[in-house]
Parts: sequence; C-alpha cells; structure tokens
Amino acid sequence: MSQAPQHPVNDLSAPPDAPRPGAPGAPAPIDRLGVVLGASAYFLWGAMPLFFPLLQPAGPLEIISHRVVWSLLFCLLLLLVMRKLPAYRAVFRVRRTVGLLAIAAVLVATNWAVYVYGVLSGHVLDAALGYFINPLVTVLLAVLVLKERLRPAQWVALGIGASAVIILTIGLGRLPWIALTLAISFGLYGLVKNRVGRDVEALPGLAVETTLLFPVALGYLVFLGATGVGTFGTEGTGHALLLASSGIVTALPLLLFGAAARRLPLSLVGMLQYLAPVLQLLVGLLVFHEPMPPARWAGFSLVWLALIVLSVDGLRAMRASRLAATR
Repeated sequence: MSQAPQHPVNDLSAPPDAPRPGAPGAPAPIDRLGVVLGASAYFLWGAMPLFFPLLQPAGPLEIISHRVVWSLLFCLLLLLVMRKLPAYRAVFRVRRTVGLLAIAAVLVATNWAVYVYGVLSGHVLDAALGYFINPLVTVLLAVLVLKERLRPAQWVALGIGASAVIILTIGLGRLPWIALTLAISFGLYGLVKNRVGRDVEALPGLAVETTLLFPVALGYLVFLGATGVGTFGTEGTGHALLLASSGIVTALPLLLFGAAARRLPLSLVGMLQYLAPVLQLLVGLLVFHEPMPPARWAGFSLVWLALIVLSVDGLRAMRASRLAATR
C-alpha cells in the first residue's frame, strides 16, 4: 500500500478552480464527491489483503515485481490518455528530484514487499497495526528529521505508542517487526514525497518511481522464467490476468486519493486514513481468523488511544489557527 503525499490545508479545502464561498475564515462546505473518492481509495487499500492471496502460488517478490512492471505500464497509459507525459519526462531533467524519487522507490518497494509477505504469511493484523502506528512515526520523524517542536499532547501520544510496542513485544514474545517496518518505511516514504510533492504530481511521481524499479523487477521476472520457477504463464490465463491487474490495483487508489486530496480539508483526509487499517483489522479477524490474544488487544488499544490523543490535539490546533486567522 502506498499513498500520495499530503498537502497543506489551504490547498485541499476545495477543487483547484472552485470559488471560496462565504465570509473570510468561514469553513468551506464539504465536497461530497471528494469524500466518496477518498473513502473509495482507503476502502481499496483496506481490502487489499483479500487480493494478494488470489495471486498464489506466486511468492511475495514475484508479486511485487509484477506490481512494479504492470503499475508502470498502467501509469504510462494514463499519462498518455491524460496528456501528462511531458510532466513525466520533465522529472528526469532535475537530478535532485530523481534522486529523491529513487529513495522513495526503494522505500515503497520495501513497504510493498513486507506488506505482501505479511498478508501471505498470516500476519494481516500486524499489517493493520503498522498503518495505525504510521501517524505516530510521522510525528516522530517531524522531530528527528525536520527538527519540529512538538506540543505536550503529541509527546504523550508518542509515549503511549512506544508503550504499545513494548507490551506487544513482551506479550507476544517477539518484536512486531512487520508492523514497525511498514510504519517506518511508509513514514519515510511520506517524508520524501513531501519534499517533492509540490513539484511532482502523484501520477507522474508514481510513474517515475516504478520506472526506476522497472529494470530490477523485470530482471527478476526474467530470471524466474528462465529457471522455471515463475508462475506467470504456467498457472493458467486467469492467474496471469490477476498478476497483470496488480498494476491497476496499485495505481487506482492512488488516483482516487489524489483527486480527493484536492477537494477535502486535511483534517478530513486524516480521519479517512484510519478506514484502511480498520478494514484490514476486520479482514484479519473475520476472514482469516487470525488470533487476537490479550497482549495484542492491549497493544492495539494503546495505539488507538495514542491516535485519539493525536487527533484531538490536531483538531484543537487547527481550530486555534483558524480563530487566530480571523482576528
């Protein structure tokens, strides 16, 4: 799972050409289409654990390689249809941007690989936990990398999140490495994308990332085919079509999210993001019947408490900022 970078609140409160109704400082009405688009994106991300088992007997690395190859082809087709190929080509003229997107490509490939491994190995709940933890990792990165000063409530949320990881490690007898790897890789990915988000839109950015990963992915698929262990073309037409559809499954929610992000306030986008891990949690519990011992319930509960503290504090800060702007 991967998402488009978030943007400043003022850039998200309405479509690009929409007028700002109401008096200065008055909140813009919620765009219903934006809510539908955003909810659809997170619903698709939340339902992804149901998709990857359909690709077996392909293993995680083969699935990721197909995901890269077919995502690139799908993105290039969309760029052609939407007449955005010049924006895609323009990215390669700026070395710094290409370098940052190369780092993003490695991070998103790591995220995809660990996520698919988690789903196929029966750790959907750990994957869900990772995306619940992700907002906390983002706040931590703001301190460590961007040198931002946190409000007291944000420190409290980080402390609660750290306690959750400790309880899960002690209670389950192992470090929740799948959850932590997903949260950290996606947090770093978001940080890198934030550095280039104003210069590169979501679709050209994803196309460049998959272009950079393409040689490795294609080389691995050729190797699998040459050694006779690849599943594309050997497990029937349906299996081949499912592997090819991974490109659409990857790019479609990103496009829906990108469209929603231009229509909705950042606060609403932030609330919608919890839809994906909630659905993953339900899939893990109700569909795959993964165990939920007391230690895991305790860990999840602490993470949810930390997210509540973080969300309430964020809403208060946003409200205070708006009141200050109207004075």
